[in-house]
Amino acid sequence: MSDIEFTVADGIGTITLNRPARKNAFTMEMIDAWAGFLVDARTNDDVRAILLTGAGDAFCSGVDIDDFTAGSPSVLDRKNVLAERIHRVAYALEDLDKPVIAAVNGVAVGAGMDMALMCDIRLAAASTRFSEGYIRIGLVPGDGGCYFLPRLVGSARALELLWTGDFIDADEALELGLVNHVYPDSEFTGRAINFASRLAAAPPVNVRMIKRAVYQSARADLRTALDLISSHMAVVQSTEDSAEALAAFRERRDGKYVGR
Repeated sequence: MSDIEFTVADGIGTITLNRPARKNAFTMEMIDAWAGFLVDARTNDDVRAILLTGAGDAFCSGVDIDDFTAGSPSVLDRKNVLAERIHRVAYALEDLDKPVIAAVNGVAVGAGMDMALMCDIRLAAASTRFSEGYIRIGLVPGDGGCYFLPRLVGSARALELLWTGDFIDADEALELGLVNHVYPDSEFTGRAINFASRLAAAPPVNVRMIKRAVYQSARADLRTALDLISSHMAVVQSTEDSAEALAAFRERRDGKYVGR
């Protein structure tokens, strides 16, 4: 079995970090595959939602330090490891307008926490613990923590977590708005799949346009955001799925959507 796997079933594309003996710490080769999976999922009509999780009892303990610090790289080489390889995951996610759910099934530390933060939604098992632990090993957040974390919890709380590297548990993460839901460990996998299934079963054009509108509106003024959504509304109302959704609502049944 490979260190990272991508499977598709029932509309859900599941990316599994598969190095449980290393708490799913990722290597550069895993990053290359990870970014490739996301790029491919963007145009794969069989994938309507993406679930990111880890094998074993951890989500991701961050970058494999031995892999990250191997050799004697120059300053430029050090920058390019991030800019041209690790950051490709964030760029691929920004370009992906399908739901991406982090199913955080255990410890998420450093870049592992950042990888969860850059997803659209985070679900946590009750035993999950989060830490922006870069400060503990003499580094700065290299994978978007300084960007994503303040947008979720506010600048003051983000700075505290980034400066101290303190761990927070799943309940505190829920209270802060860092995660959407916390599920018991024994139910976690099933509950996470069920959540992803709900999104995968929704009209895909509508789902994608809602995601675009939310993120674009965060960077736009009100007039621009409303103009954008009026265009989205006109497009979705012309689709087969829109007609099917209305019919299903009136007939009190589940809709069957084709993405057109």
